[in-house]
Amino acid sequence: MADTTSRMLQLLSLLQARRDWPGELLAERLDVSVRTVRRDVDRLRELGYRVQAVKGPDGGYRLENGSELPPLLFDDEQAVAVAIALQTATASGADIGEAADRALATVRQVMPSRLRHRVDALATTAPPPAADPVDPGVLLAVSEAIRTHEVLRFDYAGGEQPRRTEPHHLVARAGRWYLIGWDLDRDDWRVYRADRIAPRSARGRRFAPRRLPGGDPHALLDARFRGAPEGSGWPARGSAVVALPLADVAPFVGDGEAEALGPDRTRITAGSWSWDALAASFGRFGAALDEPRPAELASAFRRLAARAAAAASPRVDDRDRGPDRDEPPVS
Repeated sequence: MADTTSRMLQLLSLLQARRDWPGELLAERLDVSVRTVRRDVDRLRELGYRVQAVKGPDGGYRLENGSELPPLLFDDEQAVAVAIALQTATASGADIGEAADRALATVRQVMPSRLRHRVDALATTAPPPAADPVDPGVLLAVSEAIRTHEVLRFDYAGGEQPRRTEPHHLVARAGRWYLIGWDLDRDDWRVYRADRIAPRSARGRRFAPRRLPGGDPHALLDARFRGAPEGSGWPARGSAVVALPLADVAPFVGDGEAEALGPDRTRITAGSWSWDALAASFGRFGAALDEPRPAELASAFRRLAARAAAAASPRVDDRDRGPDRDEPPVS
């Protein structure tokens, strides 16, 4: 019975791998007779699989879509790919997040431990689009080094020397996979794009994991993208009062904060990558501004005002050109 079950699983795996299978080829691959293949196909049909007979010189079989989803078979790479996709969907917060979480728990429950450890080493924040595809083998090699706490040696696109890094987290964000690790040669935390990593075959020594600055890999990644030290948020952060009611301001503050000071006054607190950029962002509300804090923001407002005044001043070329066509001549 065990041989029959094993053979049926092999048959199902073959039928899932390609559309049409000649009966004699299936018999050859399974090392059985054509008659045995027919009996195994009948057993699969009894289990709910819609295996259709294909007409032709050789005859054959085709696995068709059914009214219900039967059990599926995956090889190791397919199983890991499905688990990663489900984990990404769960982290996305989308409408399918709860269903993806339940599906991930089901897949993980039946996974061999060697695959489950690899999947558990991956951390995702949002579903990455396929703009920068990464070789699944790279993700598996990096996640395995994270799980076993082994130094990862890899070549990095654009670099002349191989990197030696203590890998800590593999994170998906904004369409790309990133490795966060401690660079042993630079003695500092570094963020690497996974699509630029080419792991070397030799396994490195074991290491004791370091404490990640701030304790949150996602916050560290955000800080690096903003050009700020880990845990400090935006490099420039301040506030100003805009002459608008809170209801008109709140939908447009993004990751900032808004506080009502009166019926037509709202204090906005926000951050940006520079003081000038922060000052310019307040201008999008199209209303009067006052009480900028701190002093660096007030200085940025003065700089922007000077630039705007210079841009609005008539140039010599403009004065020489005379009045615009749609203006009457001066008498």
